[in-house]
Amino acid sequence: MNMSEPKNLGRRRFVIRSLAGSLALPGLPSLVAKADDRNSPVRSTRGAGTEARRFVAVGNLLGFQQKHFFPETPGREFEETTLLKPLSANRDHINVYRGLDHGIRGGHFAVHTFLSGVLHHESKNRRDGNVTIDQYIADEIGKQTRFASLTVGSEGGIHGGCQMSWTKSGVRVPPITGPAELFERLFVSEPKQRRAQMINENALQASILDSITEEAGALSKRVNQEDRSKLDEYFSSIREVEKQLEVRKRWADQPKPDAPFDKPADTNTVDDLPMLYELIALALQTDSTRIATLEIGGSFLPQNLGIDKSYHSLSHHGNDEETIAHLITLETYQLQQFGKFLTRLAGMQDGGQTLLDSTAVLFGSGMGNGNSHTNTDLPIVLAGGGYGRGEFKKAGAGTRKQVPLCNLFVDIAQKMGVETDSFGTSTGTFS
Repeated sequence: MNMSEPKNLGRRRFVIRSLAGSLALPGLPSLVAKADDRNSPVRSTRGAGTEARRFVAVGNLLGFQQKHFFPETPGREFEETTLLKPLSANRDHINVYRGLDHGIRGGHFAVHTFLSGVLHHESKNRRDGNVTIDQYIADEIGKQTRFASLTVGSEGGIHGGCQMSWTKSGVRVPPITGPAELFERLFVSEPKQRRAQMINENALQASILDSITEEAGALSKRVNQEDRSKLDEYFSSIREVEKQLEVRKRWADQPKPDAPFDKPADTNTVDDLPMLYELIALALQTDSTRIATLEIGGSFLPQNLGIDKSYHSLSHHGNDEETIAHLITLETYQLQQFGKFLTRLAGMQDGGQTLLDSTAVLFGSGMGNGNSHTNTDLPIVLAGGGYGRGEFKKAGAGTRKQVPLCNLFVDIAQKMGVETDSFGTSTGTFS
C-alpha cells in the first residue's frame, strides 16, 4: 500500500457514508424487506389480506401508576382497577401481565428498550443490535404490504423524540408525527407525472448504490480487521437503502386506497390521539401495513386536559395525592383511547373473524415507576391476536426465576409467522 492510500481510503469512506445517508430519504419506509413475487395483488381495498396476522405496539413514555394499574387476583377473576376500567368492554379480549421487564436500569434513558430489551449503547456487538420487535417482524414479512411498518410518535420530549422503533443496524426509525402526515402516507397518491419522476429517481439511486457497493467491496479486501468491521456497518446501511428502493419501485405506480374522509388537521397529541388510532386501524384494514407502533411521548401535554403542569414533573410526584390524581387523569385518558381502539378493531370484519382477532395489540411502557426512575415490573396489556383470554398473569409468581418481557416477544414473532426461538434478551418463550 503506498503512502497516499490511507488518505484516499478516508475519502472513500466518507463518500460511502454520505451517499448512503443521502438516499435514506425522510419520506421512505424506515425498514423494509426486499421484494419478491412482483405479481402479487396490490392491497388497495378494504379487507385485503383477509385474516392475515397483524401486530400493533403502543408505548407510553412515563409509565403508569402501578397501584392503580395492576390487579391483585390472578386469573380470570382479576379486579378492574382504576386504570383498567376503561378496558372493561374488551375484558375478554385482553391479558394483563405483571412481573415482565428487561432487567435494565436507566430511568428515562432506558425507555427506548421497551420493544427491544437492549440498551442502544450496549448493542454494537450484538448480531441484531437493539432491533425492536416491530422492525424484527417487519424485516421478515414487510414485503407483503406497501409499508413494512408504520411508526407514529413525536419528535419532542425529554429524550429527543420518539424512541419506539430501532433497526438491526441501530438506527432510530423516525416517526410519523401527526394525523395529517399519516393520512397522506395512507391515502394520498402522487400525481402521475411525479410517480414517473420517482421511478427515474429510483433507477438513478439504484445505480449509485451499485457503484458504492462495488467500491466498498474492493476496499474490504485491502484493509485491516478493524476497518473491515467499519465497512461491514456501511454494507448494512447500504442493504437497508436497497430494501427501501425495492419497495419504492414495487409500489411507485400503484394507487393507494380511497380516502374514507377528508384529510384531518394536526392539533395536539391529546386531541389527535383518537384520530391516530383510527388511521392505524384503517391502515390495518386496507392491508397498507400489518405492523404499527404508536408512542405517547413528549408532545402529550397535560395542559390539553386542563392540567397546568408538565408531564415529566408530574411523573416525579413524590407521593403527593393531588399530583397522583392529575397523573391518573392523564393515564385514564390514554387507557380510554386504547380501549376505544380495541373496540374499533373488534367492529371491523376480517373474513370470518374480526380485525381484533387478527391483530395482537401490545400496550405498555419501558418505564415501571416514573417517580423512582425504575424500569422493572413494566405495565403490560396484550389484546386480541389469539392472546386475549381475560386473564391477569403474574409472571414468575411463586418462583425466583424472572421471565424476560422478550420471552413474550418471541411468542408474538412466532405467531406472526417468523421462524425464531429467540429475540433480544429472551431465555425462552412465554405467552
